[in-house]
Amino acid sequence: MNLILIFLLASVAAASTGVIFKPGAWYEGLRKPSFTPPNWAFPVAWTVIYLLSAFAAARVAALPGAGLALALWAAQIALNTLWTPVFFGARQMAIGMVVIATLLVTVASMTVAFWQLDWRAGLMILPYLAWLCVAAALNWRIWRDNPGAAGR
Repeated sequence: MNLILIFLLASVAAASTGVIFKPGAWYEGLRKPSFTPPNWAFPVAWTVIYLLSAFAAARVAALPGAGLALALWAAQIALNTLWTPVFFGARQMAIGMVVIATLLVTVASMTVAFWQLDWRAGLMILPYLAWLCVAAALNWRIWRDNPGAAGR
């Protein structure tokens, strides 16, 4: 099987949590900060991020010394897959914050590891890192601005 297909398959699995655990009325009813992107931006951004991440990983996978970079890719896709059911499914904003903060550190580390092996692959991860900064800030503000909304 082609390397890109393996990484795309893992990305599709991660993305499927967004289909299973939709934001719904609970999320719509929460107070959100002014910098909240429009709803249409989320699937567009994540599609681009998943594609770029899979292509970057496929580039790196073929290089010698890629073990750490690929381990970080595997960790980030697992954390990415976990966030949606925690935040939208279980409605646990605090735990979601822990997951996304860990994801942010993991993706930052992965960016460095990719860049050291192939600067083009590292460059492809930068939109992911930028989007995670927005997503983490959004998670934080929603958690802070909606006390008592978790779990209901």
